[in-house]
Amino acid sequence: MSDDGAPPTESGPLTPDLAGLRRLERRIARSMSLKAIGRRLWESAPAILQIVAAVLAAFSIAHFGFGHASPVLAVTVTITSLGFTRDARPVRVLRSVTGILLGVAVAAGAVQLLGQGWWQLGVLLLVVLVIARIVATDATFAIVAATPAALTVLLPVPDGGPWLRVVDAVIGGAVALVVTILIPRDPRRSSLRDARALYSVLGQAVESVVDGLREGGIGAAELGLARLRRTQPLVDAWSESLDTALAVARISPFLRSRLPELDRQTRALRGGDAAARHLRLIARRCEFILRDGGRHEELADLLAQVGRAIGLLGEELDRLELAGAARSVLRDLGHRLDPATVLPHGSASESAVVVQLRPLVVDLLVASGMPIAEAHGTLPAV
Repeated sequence: MSDDGAPPTESGPLTPDLAGLRRLERRIARSMSLKAIGRRLWESAPAILQIVAAVLAAFSIAHFGFGHASPVLAVTVTITSLGFTRDARPVRVLRSVTGILLGVAVAAGAVQLLGQGWWQLGVLLLVVLVIARIVATDATFAIVAATPAALTVLLPVPDGGPWLRVVDAVIGGAVALVVTILIPRDPRRSSLRDARALYSVLGQAVESVVDGLREGGIGAAELGLARLRRTQPLVDAWSESLDTALAVARISPFLRSRLPELDRQTRALRGGDAAARHLRLIARRCEFILRDGGRHEELADLLAQVGRAIGLLGEELDRLELAGAARSVLRDLGHRLDPATVLPHGSASESAVVVQLRPLVVDLLVASGMPIAEAHGTLPAV
């Protein structure tokens, strides 16, 4: 307190503490930013190396093999076709190459007939964009076609005529496709990262609901439900990266051995998606139950086993030595899921949660590799 009894102001004793906190906040932000940059670079390293190798190959073929003095399109087509996109499927690369070749071919014809200039550029872009929107529903296809078309009109015509640009584009596109097959990025890393993200959020959500049931706190259950409502983007991201991984592994001789592992991921993705939907219903029911302010240890124990199994399923994806661990936990849990046995004096709402756990356990057992008929067989008759 100051002499006149007023509380200290920001210019008084609080200032050093606030300044120190702000410095700490800035240091933490810088540290997190550096970590994010490092992680981004590490994750992009395979794509960077692939693009550089492909560009050098395309340039060498066009320049030394075909004698083109400045094969600009061979380089730009290669870079544009590969890119840093999460979708590294050969079909996606082929779609990009097709759009580029369309744009370059139309541009070469326009230069041959109309020459070069500002109005020729406008006419060309109008024609290319219209054609691209007619032949493809994907809006990016039109942009992919228009960019090299504009370059073809703006760059000086090579000695061999404008159609040499088409040859360069074909070389760049062919190299991009070959590199996608022979020097593929390992998409398994992306799909595993997305898998861990989904199963981690599911585990955290279940843990929050369990805490709420043990402590009689509705806030923890609400937190778990909020987390479960944010799982769909994680499911979509994993689905996309897994589709890419499967497409590349099926066509690349170097990654074909990854197919069994990716098939396990496909099964785990279906199970994780189904689990998220079941858990949203269960969390809502638990939130309703907790309005009485009481503790529900029996339900908490059952859900804790679900959380443990979900954690093990996530770990099993890249740790084969754990295979079967989640299945064992789920099988034991399934045998107990009879409301009359596990909650003989429970309320109707508590019994409803036990009933809702039954299809969840079945889906998780199937995700662990158990046939669906056998999974249903683990449940007692109700």
